[in-house]
Amino acid sequence: MRAGASHQTADAYLRRFYRDATVVAMLGRDDIEGRFFYNEDLSGFNFQPLRARIDQVLDELAAQRDNPRPPAIYVGSTTVEVALPGFREENPIDLGARDALMSVWFGNRTCIAAHYDLPDNLACVTAGRRRFTLFPPHQLDNLYIGPLDFTPAGQPISLVDFRHPDLERFPRFAEAWRHAQVAELGPGDAIFIPSMWWHHVESLDSFNMLINYWWRQSPDFMDTPTNALMLSLMSIRDLPPEQRKAWKELFLHYVFDADENTSAHIAPEARRVLGPFNDDAARALRAQLLKKINR
Repeated sequence: MRAGASHQTADAYLRRFYRDATVVAMLGRDDIEGRFFYNEDLSGFNFQPLRARIDQVLDELAAQRDNPRPPAIYVGSTTVEVALPGFREENPIDLGARDALMSVWFGNRTCIAAHYDLPDNLACVTAGRRRFTLFPPHQLDNLYIGPLDFTPAGQPISLVDFRHPDLERFPRFAEAWRHAQVAELGPGDAIFIPSMWWHHVESLDSFNMLINYWWRQSPDFMDTPTNALMLSLMSIRDLPPEQRKAWKELFLHYVFDADENTSAHIAPEARRVLGPFNDDAARALRAQLLKKINR
């Protein structure tokens, strides 16, 4: 696909590959001004997800193109091979040995709150303009993150409205902004977003399209660390302070500071979970944990 294609050209190009697949589209009223977020008391969201055919979404985007106050329309993280078969073959990119998942994102003027992703991410703008604002992971405390288990699109998000930050309610955000890296990308531009970096994304035109590539630097058998975080919240966070400190030492020893010396005193054949993991070992441990969790 030629970067910088007009709305009409990009629309027609997507339709070439469409084969009756449906996608999850996010639809918000015009008064949210493109910002997909929670409702006032965080009990729900200010948009409605719905399943629609790609051509239906494109039709609506075309119909709203000249509307100065359109509803917010957004299709995110849709696997190209499923929704647009043949697109990847016509738009190859050499990522070396990386086994990357290719996804398409498109919509009108929208704003996606700051969030992180576990995989590394190469995001390529193909139509419209996007503004990316990135923060390193150590700015977590200054971004005022919302609920972990009730999120607009799967990942926890910052509660700060970047376009109108309320520094009385979120005073530490001023410090986060000192560490922000901002890039406005046009068609043909790309940005690399490292794993676990917080990123806020604004789509700036009436039609925007992005292709991204996600890959992990870890084996497929590894579970998402989010599962470990959730279990830790349930089983460690509310322990008495001295017990929590003791568990912190255990996590440091066996996880965060682990090296070849951690289990060197145990014969390799007896190390079990302290030894290297593979598919079989991970599957066996997962089965044990499921039995314990489902008590």
